[in-house]
Amino acid sequence: MSDDVEAPIAVETPSGDSPPPSGNGSGGGNGSGPGGAAPGPAPADGTPAGGRKRASKRALVEWSVLIVAAIVIAIVIKTFLFQAFYIPSASMEPTLMIGDRVLVNKLSYDLHDLHRGDIVVFAAEPNAQWHRAGIDDLVKRVIALPGETITQCETNRVCIDDKLLDESYLPKGVVTTIPTTLPYINSTSGKKVLVCDDVGPKGSPVGGCKVPAGKVFVMGDNRTNSQDARANGPIKESSIVGRVFVRIWPFNRLGLL
Repeated sequence: MSDDVEAPIAVETPSGDSPPPSGNGSGGGNGSGPGGAAPGPAPADGTPAGGRKRASKRALVEWSVLIVAAIVIAIVIKTFLFQAFYIPSASMEPTLMIGDRVLVNKLSYDLHDLHRGDIVVFAAEPNAQWHRAGIDDLVKRVIALPGETITQCETNRVCIDDKLLDESYLPKGVVTTIPTTLPYINSTSGKKVLVCDDVGPKGSPVGGCKVPAGKVFVMGDNRTNSQDARANGPIKESSIVGRVFVRIWPFNRLGLL
């Protein structure tokens, strides 16, 4: 009995021809022949060249933005918030030594009143008797506030409104002298200049100074080696740059002031 189904007939493919297309439509061969495109060599890191260029440009833009932002922030901080100053003289020793570096808070007196005992940096130029060639800013301690009267009392001590001033920030035995010429000082031209309220029952005593409104009386802690308000008169409050609040150099003397 014979089958109704014919046996399949095998067809031989010539040796030089390509194999028939596959069922997925991809065609025969590996694409390296005439019908396909040969892929180029891949980058060593596997990233296309165009991608590397875009990444480099993006990194350049990001770093540029960061640098500009850092510069702007530094300018804002120096102009409105904090500024570093170098101590060039011995007038504030032993509190501040030559070569010390300090930070000044420029916002302090926008937030609270000036306090006696504060160490301040102020501009020399607005204070006529203080301005000297080559000196722009000075650092001193606030001793008397507007309307207060400073005199010498007891054994070379300071009195404010006839009360002994506690100056615990000074080493023991420090001698403070107040010129008997106050409320006048001798100007650079040799003339006497009134720098405090005039002498009178409600004014300055002879050998003392009633601090005028809008000014403060400042002195250096090194009382025997400081050109301060005793020689130059009180300074304008408006000339104060800010309050010295921390020593940042040298590191072995780092600390608040």
